[in-house]
Amino acid sequence: MSPASGLAGLEAEIVSCRRCPRLTGYCRRVALEKRRAWRDQEYWGKPVPGFGDPEARLYILGLAPAAHGANRTGRVFTGDRSGDFLYRALHATGFASQPTSVDRRDGLLLRDAWIGAAVRCAPPGNRPLPEETRTCRVFLEREFALLGRVRVVAALGRFAFEVYLSIPRDAGLIRSPRQFPFGHGAEHRLPGGLPRLISSYHPSQQNTSTGKLTFPMLRAVFERARALLDGEEGP
Repeated sequence: MSPASGLAGLEAEIVSCRRCPRLTGYCRRVALEKRRAWRDQEYWGKPVPGFGDPEARLYILGLAPAAHGANRTGRVFTGDRSGDFLYRALHATGFASQPTSVDRRDGLLLRDAWIGAAVRCAPPGNRPLPEETRTCRVFLEREFALLGRVRVVAALGRFAFEVYLSIPRDAGLIRSPRQFPFGHGAEHRLPGGLPRLISSYHPSQQNTSTGKLTFPMLRAVFERARALLDGEEGP
């Protein structure tokens, strides 16, 4: 099975998933109530699959779809200010064909990169429950298995960082995620031939509006990812 066909099958499973009733109900309710600015749009209102280049060497991991962002557009990090910030940085570093994404049919292409989320449904208050996170992690693990060329993982935010590290922890490869401190631009080598891990502050409006995360800071994360993929190890 080719990566593309396997990923297409996984996408269909994700979109049809109804394993977490609280999240399923919330996504549907938001899609019906809508926000005034998008009252005339048909919301996606379902779990949101990852997307990108099936031959990607960079995996970008976020928290979850935004209620009026990806839950509206059907594409992760699309239709909200977090996505505007992220795609601008990806375009500046050659991973995205355009600096903005407003709709899943807007022509955006990722080059050598794949974007996914730790939780595939929009959670109330951006806070998935632990059991919801555990239930959804199987999709992330299967995605990694299908994306066999990934060499670098960029985790956007502490939540995504810890969910990613829970995979090697449960496989017995590491003792605890606490072995690997989270910080913007922090870089970790993991055992077992796992991809290099880079952590970043999440491009949430709270972080970008306060200056905790600036555009040069986020661009630097993907510049470092590019250098690693090009074999420029550095310090």
